[in-house]
Amino acid sequence: MQPRLTLVTLGVSDLAASRAFYEAWGWTASSASQPSVTFFQANGLALALFGRGDLAKDAGLEDTPTGFAAISLAYNARSRQEADEVYARAVKAGARPLKPLQDVFWGGYSGYVTDPDGHLWEIAWNPFFPLDEQGHMFLPDSQT
Repeated sequence: MQPRLTLVTLGVSDLAASRAFYEAWGWTASSASQPSVTFFQANGLALALFGRGDLAKDAGLEDTPTGFAAISLAYNARSRQEADEVYARAVKAGARPLKPLQDVFWGGYSGYVTDPDGHLWEIAWNPFFPLDEQGHMFLPDSQT
């Protein structure tokens, strides 16, 4: 098996409001989007927004409040300055700031925001995981 992550789907309570947030943050919705789902291209994978109740139903689960879901999405920036810009843009678009950007124990610069549904986003600059020209991150021992 080739390790692969191709699509991350976020269950959202208001699809139109969530789409508006991500577009205000700078994401562009794909023409593959439909009234019940919005897709965004994100380098080599896609982000989907889907109604929370519909996602639970599709998975055969009850839609219950999750509190802390123990998962975060990450935007890795090319520099501290880019991280500052991305964080500020997210907050301006409606993200809730949780932890301001700051130097962190592992040697980088990181902070957290949540989208309107509480999905946790880390915005970081990691000097140990540089990005290629297309913005892809490759771990030191990975096959490119």
